Amino acid sequence: MITNLLVANRGEIALRIFRTCREWGVGTVAVHSDPDANALHVAAADAAVRLPGAAPADTYLRVDAVVSAALAAGADAVHPGYGFLSENAEFARAVLDAGLVWVGPSPESIALMGSKTESKRVVAAAGVPVLAELDPESLTEEDLPVLVKASAGGGGRGMRVVRDRAEAAEAVAAARAEAASAFGDSAVFCERFLERGRHIEVQVLADTHGTVWAVGERECSIQRRHQKVVEEAPSGVDEGLRQRLFEAAREVCRVTDYVGAGTVEFLVTDDGEFFFLEMNTRLQVEHPVTECVTGLDLVAWQLRIAEGQALQGEPPRPRGHAIEARLYAEDPRSDWRPGSGTLHRFAVRDVRAEFTVPDRYGIRLDSGVADGTEVSVHYDPMLAKVIAWGPDRTSAARMLAGTLASARVHGPVTNRDLLVAVLRHPDFLAGDTHTDFLTRHADRVLDAGPGEAGARLSVLAAALADAEHNRTHARVLGSLPGGWRNVPSAPQVKTYRHDGTDRSVRYSATRTGPVLEEHPEVTVVAVTPERVLLSCDGVRRTFHVTRHPGLVVVDSPLGSVSLAPVPRFTDPAAELAEGSLVAPMPGTVVRLAVSVGDEVRAGQPLLWLEAMKMEHRVTAPADGVVTELAVAEGAQVEQGAVMAVVTAGEATDVGAVETTEESA
Repeated sequence: MITNLLVANRGEIALRIFRTCREWGVGTVAVHSDPDANALHVAAADAAVRLPGAAPADTYLRVDAVVSAALAAGADAVHPGYGFLSENAEFARAVLDAGLVWVGPSPESIALMGSKTESKRVVAAAGVPVLAELDPESLTEEDLPVLVKASAGGGGRGMRVVRDRAEAAEAVAAARAEAASAFGDSAVFCERFLERGRHIEVQVLADTHGTVWAVGERECSIQRRHQKVVEEAPSGVDEGLRQRLFEAAREVCRVTDYVGAGTVEFLVTDDGEFFFLEMNTRLQVEHPVTECVTGLDLVAWQLRIAEGQALQGEPPRPRGHAIEARLYAEDPRSDWRPGSGTLHRFAVRDVRAEFTVPDRYGIRLDSGVADGTEVSVHYDPMLAKVIAWGPDRTSAARMLAGTLASARVHGPVTNRDLLVAVLRHPDFLAGDTHTDFLTRHADRVLDAGPGEAGARLSVLAAALADAEHNRTHARVLGSLPGGWRNVPSAPQVKTYRHDGTDRSVRYSATRTGPVLEEHPEVTVVAVTPERVLLSCDGVRRTFHVTRHPGLVVVDSPLGSVSLAPVPRFTDPAAELAEGSLVAPMPGTVVRLAVSVGDEVRAGQPLLWLEAMKMEHRVTAPADGVVTELAVAEGAQVEQGAVMAVVTAGEATDVGAVETTEESA
């Protein structure tokens, strides 16, 4: 009987597991790195143990440190969550060797399924369909397109699509280098790449008495860089295909002697073929959608199975439909570049339940952040999982889109607008969910947001609210209208930077209120420092204005707009030299491709920066010569630090940064 559980993880998954532990009367132990000392999961636990350091390799990935923490805190069991050490067979063995209960499958099952090549060999021998493995060194034109994959890893790292034989050698070399960096194993293989496959996965539970449940399937085809962003249950497959997938998943469990919760992932074609991809020997990020439609607490079942309890009867049939959206601190329009910094405000409306199934149809929120949380460069940039459970798929999609659109998320740029655009896209609503969805609809979903009209009105609202804020906080003559004069004078000007562009608002203060001479179609109805009511061509809308250090956020029915106030006078010392390439975030330089004096072409890779579990390729902004290289391999850089300078024959911009791969 488990009495005190250590969760070897952080953030929302630690909080999710703690929720079940509280209901079960099980004590909880958290571990934390130095940046996470004040994190929500630490405050929520009965006890917490520090893992000295900041980087995952020094903290959450230290097998010895985590096991020692469990023993020191008096834990009798360890739950790995997902990510970090959750699929590490050595960690599972170390937990068991320490006399603790391991809440997960056996180390042998983890090791077997951790190798993509070996796991595919075993399940193929059992009759489960797999894609044929191809030798990266002997690809032919007939083999293309292919997907290069790291044998030892997952989460999109060490993965490349090759459509031209001329690209194969470079793609394989890059995949090997990233796999070695991420997993300590450079082995890669190739398999046929299906352009329009569907990613369908089966949730399984297997007890120690030989019973295996297929607890339903999930549709996980909305992906960017081979990583899921929208998941739902059940999928839209027909009943015959569903049962074949269930039987294949159960067979995978049988031939691997699997115990506990896991997910068997398949690639499904439009004509009903399916192929085994891999098995995740842990709880999945998207497990809440299965919990909502089945009513099961999958964490509770993990604990029951770890205690030796048996599965009874049959798994419940699904009720309604659930869709989960992963809210990330990342910028889809800047090649999915992750963000970091202070999350000033995080508010999601109409949440019916957190970390558990709602008592009726509604919104569930699983999140490890709150107002003031620091989004760290050291960890995955996911802020929250927002889940809608409704009577049918359309109602769930509508509910989730509305909730995300109205959420107030102030701080780093997020993928919120993209998620809303996906959920409201006619092809998504029609069930056309293939793995190439975001590629096919990039023009519509990547540039989603308030648009030019929304941005223009939001900037007006920000300027008017700021002027009112300044007037009400004035120490002298605060009762006079801001900027008011006895005789007409030049209009007042406020400037904000939005999406890299400066936007200025000119207005005149009069006895009857502000006048926007450049916007005759707009009437100012009411203004307070936090709320502006504007009428544009006869349509009234309310704009909520919130100020944070160096940031003004305007939320309205048109969308959320983040603005950076531009000072009237700039510091000349802050100007960068032409051709400077700066770090977009704190990170580690993992590879260099050039030296000082090298001639480069525009777009040529210069170096790779690793941050927030992503690898970013920094490229030359123009043809020229590398005249300065301010970093070395292994160097830690701060956001905004100059890493290199490329001198061209003409003025160049700050260098481009491209995100290449990422891990969940």
